[in-house]
Amino acid sequence: MTSNPYLMFNGQCAIALKFYEKCLGAKIAIKLTYGEAPESAQCSPESKNQIMHARMLIGGAVVMASDCPASRYAKPQGFSMSLNVEKPEEAEQVFKALSEKGTVVMPMEETFWAQRFGMLVDQFDIPWMVNCEKAS
Repeated sequence: MTSNPYLMFNGQCAIALKFYEKCLGAKIAIKLTYGEAPESAQCSPESKNQIMHARMLIGGAVVMASDCPASRYAKPQGFSMSLNVEKPEEAEQVFKALSEKGTVVMPMEETFWAQRFGMLVDQFDIPWMVNCEKAS
């Protein structure tokens, strides 16, 4: 059994996937639109190009994503995507890239457990934590 996060977007999934490719080096393994589904005749014209299901790899982790029907979309809350990196410079770089057009919740700084740690909500309303732990 495996468990993977599944991110829901408000019509911006394709743009978000490109952003994560650029910021995180994510690799898109699959991307299917509502228009490609067998039931596509039931889709509204504006949803045909939206993402029904996507799978991407961020480092060794699988993250899935899709556009949620507008009537069921709720802003994500109660979780954070957590990225753990090896070097403080990488933490700074990733944090800066992800925070573009987003909101910094906790600036990147040293903590008692980390060389660098910061929290943000990206431009797609996804909460992130970037962590570079201190050596044990």
